[in-house]
Amino acid sequence: MTENFSLSEFTRSTTAARRGLPNTLPGELMPAALQTLAMLERIRAHLSAAAGRDIPVQILSGYRAPAVNTAVGGSANSDHMRASAADIIAPAFGPAIDVARELAAHVGDLRIGQLINEFPGASGWVHVSTRAPLAVVNRVITITAAGPRAGIVSA
Repeated sequence: MTENFSLSEFTRSTTAARRGLPNTLPGELMPAALQTLAMLERIRAHLSAAAGRDIPVQILSGYRAPAVNTAVGGSANSDHMRASAADIIAPAFGPAIDVARELAAHVGDLRIGQLINEFPGASGWVHVSTRAPLAVVNRVITITAAGPRAGIVSA
């Protein structure tokens, strides 16, 4: 689909595979998926430039069919179901919090609608979406077990 990201990578779901749930991207969501993957290309290029070396970006979760979204405990309004979001890591750049901090300063330039540092720590990830939230205060947030907080914080 793009130079560094495939449709199969964007729709891959271990939960769907384990539970036998289909996770095929509907044709009408292809434009949104392409827009999301283009954002991921911009993110990869930015992280690579910031690091001075190639930084691969791994998609942990991209498109989710509604049943898959329910199975993973996703929000009923999740941008994943619209093919407008991806949960990512970039281990060659550093932990997810470092990725989130680097991207947070460039959300406008990278055309990231929303950036969420999810569950900071060794197993955390960064959620990026092409759709901006209705409340500007929710554009860059951190979600921990204690709930959401504005900005990128470590705990």
